[in-house]
Amino acid sequence: MTLSAAPRIVGDMDHSAQHTSARGHGSVHGIVPAYLLARLAQSGRFPKAADAARQTLLAGRPKFRARLNFSIDANGALVAELGDAPNRTISDAGGTETLPGVVVRAEDDPPVDDVSVNEAFDGLGATFEMLLSAFQRNSLDGAGAPLNATVHYGTDYDNAFWDGERMVFGDGDGEVFLGFTRSLTVIGHELAHGVIQHTANLEYQGQPGALNESIADVFGALTEQYALGQSAAEASWLIGAGIFTAEVQGKALRSMIEPGTAYDDDELGKDPQPAHMSDFVQTTEDNGGVHINSGIPNRAFALTARTLGGNAWERAGVVWYRALTGGLSATATFREFADATVSAAEREYGEEVTAAIRDAWTTVGVLDAEGPRRTG
Repeated sequence: MTLSAAPRIVGDMDHSAQHTSARGHGSVHGIVPAYLLARLAQSGRFPKAADAARQTLLAGRPKFRARLNFSIDANGALVAELGDAPNRTISDAGGTETLPGVVVRAEDDPPVDDVSVNEAFDGLGATFEMLLSAFQRNSLDGAGAPLNATVHYGTDYDNAFWDGERMVFGDGDGEVFLGFTRSLTVIGHELAHGVIQHTANLEYQGQPGALNESIADVFGALTEQYALGQSAAEASWLIGAGIFTAEVQGKALRSMIEPGTAYDDDELGKDPQPAHMSDFVQTTEDNGGVHINSGIPNRAFALTARTLGGNAWERAGVVWYRALTGGLSATATFREFADATVSAAEREYGEEVTAAIRDAWTTVGVLDAEGPRRTG
């Protein structure tokens, strides 16, 4: 047996500091926007969920690991290649808001009786596999960072978030929200904030913040599509499908292909996402509308992927990843990111992909059909 590749050795970083609470943490990015929780907090129809929403609103280097991949070469010899592998640890907060909680499953452990633990473990693995296969990125930092998660955070906690070091999942209130580990797009989305943190580190405010949310949605959608083997045409393009109970008139938190259509409920209101720059929402809430206005670049990506056909993580996904990791400013506007995707497409693929991307950004009003680009 021969080894055809040598492992890259990376140093350890100590992330063992205990957090008494995630509330107010500067890097927390929750999947459920505050405006939706605020609406739910006033609900008379869902009293338990209203109380849970109020509580939720109040609340907020790795060891090297590799795997051996075996194959037979042309001479019939067994070849073992060292490849990148995830290093997952799932902890249980036990209904408290203390992080990280008690470790309940590590990378080499078998499934446990707790469904949330296993869903989190599998979702972290699915995200790792998508990043590695589509972008040759070894974990969130590109250097094999461990994937840590905590389940059963808080009591009736209506959110899931990335706190700068780990994924944290609430169990939902049972009236409006179910457990957040059940959605692969939620897991992929939150872990994507870790990728963004290690690359462009987009400011979480205004247009850069909306790009932050949108790119996280893109990666969340790609994680699900990759895991299911779905083409861009087959995909639902929904973020957070399956986390609403049957009592809610809605299918997901967001629709990338049709922003503004994910839910329309008497208590929760109507999905406020715009699909075009002409409807861009100017607001001081939601960090300047980061969860709202992300619908515009979301639609640009979904349109690009559908136009190109095939798998969204291949050409469209690679272009978005190159734009994110190619020196993008932390204060990038929609236009600047659109320009970055066009440039990346020209370098990587040529006119067919470039034209599809230009057309998508034009359709959502970020780029003009002809002449100077928009400044909005």
